[in-house]
Amino acid sequence: MKITLLTGRTFDFGNDFDFDVKIVKSPLAKRLTLRIDDKNRRPVLTVPKYCSRAKALRFLQEHHDWIVNMLARLPQPQHFDDGSVFEFFGITYTVQHIVGQRGAKFENTVLKIGGDPEFLHRRVTDFLKQQALKKLSAMSVKKAKILGCRVSSVSIKDTKSRWGSCSTLGNINYNWRISMAPLDVIEYLVCHEVSHLKHPDHSAEFWQTVAGLCPSYEQSRHWLKVRGKTLYRYI
Repeated sequence: MKITLLTGRTFDFGNDFDFDVKIVKSPLAKRLTLRIDDKNRRPVLTVPKYCSRAKALRFLQEHHDWIVNMLARLPQPQHFDDGSVFEFFGITYTVQHIVGQRGAKFENTVLKIGGDPEFLHRRVTDFLKQQALKKLSAMSVKKAKILGCRVSSVSIKDTKSRWGSCSTLGNINYNWRISMAPLDVIEYLVCHEVSHLKHPDHSAEFWQTVAGLCPSYEQSRHWLKVRGKTLYRYI
């Protein structure tokens, strides 16, 4: 299969690979580097400004087995179907598709949802994003009050790698998939982003603030680093 170069015309590697590669040309890069884009399930090759096609090709060939191995480790994509079981803010729910029902709602530990079966996955995802926004907004405001800070806005994003961010204007963004993590991990992320309202950096003072809000944050931070990528199975 021919490699697909997602940045356009920079390189053409012919038929040497059986996976797509995203090529990023960076004037700041000093060497060739590889990483795996968990969300889009493809390797990303960062190429310095003055790098030949031949050198980039050799680099990919040398790391072919590594790429194949890392892609194989990615969890299989998770689609929401009738009967699907998932975690949401620490509670296990089961999807129940009800013909003729309009909208979606949680009822005990069941997510009851109607609509055309063909669009069930999208409808479930849209509903979970809406609910995640409500819950994460409330959690953020509550934690910010403890610090004497104010949250300007909270948004849900479908980001490739970042779990959250906080601007100097007090706008906080969350990756919606964090809602599928264990509850203590969700709480850690909220405390992390809210702490940026007080310290817009990762200084010692910042981490002290995080610890004050979430004393066991190190375990949750470790979980997110090691197992967070599994949440990208939700597409």
